[in-house]
Amino acid sequence: MLVRRAIFGLSPIFQVSDAGAACCAPTNTKIAPERDFCRISFRNARLAFALGFVLLACATCTRAESTAIPHGTLELVAENQWITAGHDFNLGLHFELESGWHIYWINPGDSGEPPRVKWQLPAGLTAGALQWPTPRRLGTPSIVDFGYQDAVTLIVPMHAEANLGLREPGKIAAQVKVLVCREMCIPGSAQLSLALPVKSESSAPDARTRNLFIAARKALPRPAPTNWKFNLDEERGSFVLNANVGREINQANFFPLAESQISNAAAQKLVPAAAGFRLTLQKSDQLLKPIERLKGVLTLSDGGSYLIDVPFSKTGTAKN
Repeated sequence: MLVRRAIFGLSPIFQVSDAGAACCAPTNTKIAPERDFCRISFRNARLAFALGFVLLACATCTRAESTAIPHGTLELVAENQWITAGHDFNLGLHFELESGWHIYWINPGDSGEPPRVKWQLPAGLTAGALQWPTPRRLGTPSIVDFGYQDAVTLIVPMHAEANLGLREPGKIAAQVKVLVCREMCIPGSAQLSLALPVKSESSAPDARTRNLFIAARKALPRPAPTNWKFNLDEERGSFVLNANVGREINQANFFPLAESQISNAAAQKLVPAAAGFRLTLQKSDQLLKPIERLKGVLTLSDGGSYLIDVPFSKTGTAKN
């Protein structure tokens, strides 16, 4: 089967030739002195343009070019214009996908794999865990996956040691392995790199990536408010999540962080209550050992998404 790949490169902004210049004569025509001067000037202009283009490219080298992956592109981006020694900063893995294709959340669901990153960092820089936006349910009625379509940015917290050298730009590289799926799945790999200056003063935001990071943070699940109360029980092969959130909830969905705890394709049965809800989650038939707590992302009818970590109410652990 033919696999389509989008190849992205640097396209010329202008095409210039002597033949197209108004001041240049045909090659078989005797050139007057003023015409010869015009041709020389034009050549100098072309050289100046080329030099300006190189300088412009160097000035923007703090943002990496998009790299092709199956049915999409991937780019390593920075939130700030430079690294401040001794401070934290953020990078992002920005995916753009063709319509209908998707990548996976940290728990991919019934199939698939999440993106994997292997960093190559200079001494003094460390990378934290990827921050995962709230996923969506994908797949078929019998096979349900969790992931992202269209565009998504995974934020990567970074830390710079105080003794990070200030003389050379921080050269950051990452190898990303990703599975891109529709009716079929295509594995892809991208080698990304980014160079950021290292300075002692506080870093300034990069206006070119500002909206990407705003959207990425908006898509992250928030910690559940401390005044919300949850308890977790089990009955007849299911987990039962009861929640008191101070208002009636008419729609809720739960995305488990761990695989093979609940049946992803089974309906999540919601019973609204005056101050919350009761959500029944069918156990996975692949659950091989008892669990002590249920962790994941809870989405509610008001559009909010929340991280929850609920231990079992009863003494002991849930049985498989």
